Amino acid sequence: MATIYNDYSRDRIGWFFGLSGWQAGVLAVAVLPPCWAMSKGAWASVDLFTLLWGVLFVITVTPVRGRSAVGWFGALSKSATGGLLGWTTFRSKATTGEIDDLDDVDLPGVLQGVQIHDGPPQGHSLSRVAVIQDHATKTWAVTASVVHPGIGLKEAAERSQQGNGLSELLDTAMRTELVEEVIFVVRTVPDDGAERDLYVKRHRRNGPDLARVINDELQAGLSAAGVRTEAFCTLVVAESRLKNEAKETGGGLDGRCRVLYGLMAEIEAQLRGGMAMTSVSWLTSPELALACRTGFAPGDRASIVDALAARDRDADVNADVPWAMAGPSGADTAMRHYSHDAWNSVSSTIKLPIKGAVMGALAPVLTPGEPGERRSFMVCYPIVRQSKADRQQGNSEWAADVGDALRSKAKVKARARQRDEAAKVRGLDAKLARGNALTRPYAVCTVTAPKTARISEYGRRLDASVRRAGFAPLRLDVSQDAAFAAAAVPLGVSLSRQGDA
Repeated sequence: MATIYNDYSRDRIGWFFGLSGWQAGVLAVAVLPPCWAMSKGAWASVDLFTLLWGVLFVITVTPVRGRSAVGWFGALSKSATGGLLGWTTFRSKATTGEIDDLDDVDLPGVLQGVQIHDGPPQGHSLSRVAVIQDHATKTWAVTASVVHPGIGLKEAAERSQQGNGLSELLDTAMRTELVEEVIFVVRTVPDDGAERDLYVKRHRRNGPDLARVINDELQAGLSAAGVRTEAFCTLVVAESRLKNEAKETGGGLDGRCRVLYGLMAEIEAQLRGGMAMTSVSWLTSPELALACRTGFAPGDRASIVDALAARDRDADVNADVPWAMAGPSGADTAMRHYSHDAWNSVSSTIKLPIKGAVMGALAPVLTPGEPGERRSFMVCYPIVRQSKADRQQGNSEWAADVGDALRSKAKVKARARQRDEAAKVRGLDAKLARGNALTRPYAVCTVTAPKTARISEYGRRLDASVRRAGFAPLRLDVSQDAAFAAAAVPLGVSLSRQGDA
């Protein structure tokens, strides 16, 4: 028996026959010129103004691949301006020898405003958790590496229990009144065999040639069939929410870190409990830099694993990745893909199906289909404050009531989809009254392949995997760089958050 989740509705319901307030206002104002021409008896002008109104209707209302014509014009204008001014091209300081401090973060695009701080020592190991400060969006974040056994072999009751655990996690985040977003990132790539190679070197003994041949064939076969998975959980807190709490704990960076450490303990309890995570490890600065580097260059992981093994034998070996070199040496943004170092990436968002989503259905999206291919997936849960959620819920319910009244007056029958959306909006009020959190989750999936391969073909296969999983893909054209940073680099990048400055 499958566990299906379909308790979600549209972000906003149009109160006037499905139109939002600004759309209805624009079209209402545009009706005035043809009415004025009709009152004057200027029928040629009436025809012209009516034609122009029809064009305005198409531009304002009709979406084209997720955006209106106005949205496409704005996005393309910004992209063209950035290309002409050289903003879409990135070259690291390491390529020109301009590095002044190896601890300075040198990352492209939306990651340029990121700064990494070492938090105060905590725990029995006195580890210093990496605290991520994004000056562009005025947020603070911490990232944990998590391990989950998966739900492929779980019973329906246990799947439902873990789904409830995620709901409890979001409710806990809402009750803190600090956490702005909870982001999960999963990366899967064909196993490079680095750990097994080290194991074989350490444990191989002189023996029969047949045993060596069998072990080598097993290693080749297992490496080709194996898939390595990395999962991360990131908590994002806005500076506007954090600064007041930080004043009560000493202020400054240490005060903010103390507040973040308290949030980490609350969220970790939910991750290990309701969501059944077997391991939750908050990343230090070197560990986060390694995750960032392998996000941009998946092929570098094998050499880093070898360096870590060499450091175990010789303490003088430097196996850390400095932040000045954690990003790509060069990156270029195209309309339909993102180029970074020797790799290309294509990103798409996922549209939830009307009939609901089955837990575990995203497995085909995360399964690489070709050697050297890397799949990444990010799901973001923006937490809406309780006061704002109540206000928005009231507006949505009012819009649903007005829409039903207008249809009744105009004797227009409501479609089944419209009735379902209105029922879900009205049912949401009871859930908010019980203390549940309001969130608007979204997901982004990314495929990364070497530049020697045709990235358009890999993008087509990614879209096919999304459709095979029961969802609808939507290519994030003109914003591939931001989508890649959100889906592949666990630094708390969001596609829905706007900077405060």
